[in-house]
Amino acid sequence: MRAAIVHRFGSASNIKFTTNATVPEIKENQLLVRVKASAVNPVDTYIRSGEYANLPQVPYIPGREGAGIIEKVASNVKKFSPGDRVWFTTPVTGSCADLAVVAESSAFRLPNKTSFAQGSTLGIAYLTAYRALFIKAKAQPGQTCFIHGASGGVGLAAVQLAKAHGLKVYGTAGSKEGLQLAKNAGADHVFNHNEANYVDTILENNSNGFDVILEMLANVNLNHDLALVAKFGYICVIGNRGKIEIDPRRIMQKESSIVGVFLAHSEKHEYEHMANSINSMLENGTLNPIIDTELPLSNLPDAHIMVVEKSASKGKIVINMDLPDKESTVPAEDLDRNSPPSD
Repeated sequence: MRAAIVHRFGSASNIKFTTNATVPEIKENQLLVRVKASAVNPVDTYIRSGEYANLPQVPYIPGREGAGIIEKVASNVKKFSPGDRVWFTTPVTGSCADLAVVAESSAFRLPNKTSFAQGSTLGIAYLTAYRALFIKAKAQPGQTCFIHGASGGVGLAAVQLAKAHGLKVYGTAGSKEGLQLAKNAGADHVFNHNEANYVDTILENNSNGFDVILEMLANVNLNHDLALVAKFGYICVIGNRGKIEIDPRRIMQKESSIVGVFLAHSEKHEYEHMANSINSMLENGTLNPIIDTELPLSNLPDAHIMVVEKSASKGKIVINMDLPDKESTVPAEDLDRNSPPSD
């Protein structure tokens, strides 16, 4: 079995490609999935570098979401059969391998019209965005939504989901390409968060503030969010890379709420609801996951560098298991750098 394996934490050069990895065994309530595609996320680089709160034991196979075809099911599995197309989140064994073990409760049917590459991007970004918008913030049609970081994986998913549910969507990005990407995904108004006084510009366009704010880098932006949130509004913290000091009076005066979003806390029935809603929107065409680049499994180190350097500004980086394996095209000195994305 082919697999990418991290034997020690550190730079992307620590990801090694093998063709003789051990095929994992399934237990009760589990599936063995032949992986066809695995999306690469910033969190993968945090874990690989050793800069994450919950680290796996090394060696480990990276990859926290994917899509593929079920090869085998445990005897007590009733929901799926071998041959079913599925997308999945947080597999028991990593998704950057030919075969992955997935809990039955973490797998969902992949609509026939959705590619494996697109399906592989659903298990983190789309589930997280859905949980933030509709479970934590209770977003409703006609409300205003502000996405601080709308050109990333979760941001783009949130733009599409919010628009599909009838919200008016504002978002930020840090480049012309990112702004256009968010606009193409459906954002009504976009702003460059690298420009001075961009918060004032946003408030000039929407002086009442926002009912829902999705925040991808709270240690940098949370004070801005407190200026932008409407009375009784929600700020959903999805990402954070440090500490920040805020004045609680600003929350009190608007009776606003700051809520954390952590996908792993979802209950089984919430996963089912979120996945069913996402699948319905995939089938009717209101969701269209955006893929930037597809690489073979052997080039996973290159994919980690692309995520770090924000080469993924046109969409998601995906490992396509059907592409022929080849040598890395990234210079060795770049692979040896150990710098996960700041967001």
